[in-house]
Amino acid sequence: MEITPTLSVDDAEIKLRFIRASGPGGQNVNKVSTAVQLTFDVENSPSLPADVRRRLRALAGQRVSRDGVLTLTARRFRTQTRNRQDALDRLTDLIQQAMQVPRTRRATRPTKASVTRRLDSKKKKSLSKSTRRMVRRDDD
Repeated sequence: MEITPTLSVDDAEIKLRFIRASGPGGQNVNKVSTAVQLTFDVENSPSLPADVRRRLRALAGQRVSRDGVLTLTARRFRTQTRNRQDALDRLTDLIQQAMQVPRTRRATRPTKASVTRRLDSKKKKSLSKSTRRMVRRDDD
């Protein structure tokens, strides 16, 4: 399965299992297994580079088991073929997102003007709150 022109995943790494889907299905709902459960071993995949594997695990979240196996369930459609394609498309999208290297954040200092604005707004707020305080009088 081709993910990008430079990366492809071997079909043998992807396991598809058909299960019964809940929801609409008419007469076939209890007879035909139309939902697809896709499993992909992210941790032991020779097709993916280590950094993509790490980002894929983070992106998938709870869909990845402790062993590093990604499980996707597709039951949106009433037919096996459309659910199979939906599961494969979702896997492709996840891997494509994981392939994008996030830009590193460079620490910057706040500008002098922004610091001045912040301090001025704090002074103004402090002044408005101090006028609400109750004034105590000492009658001695």
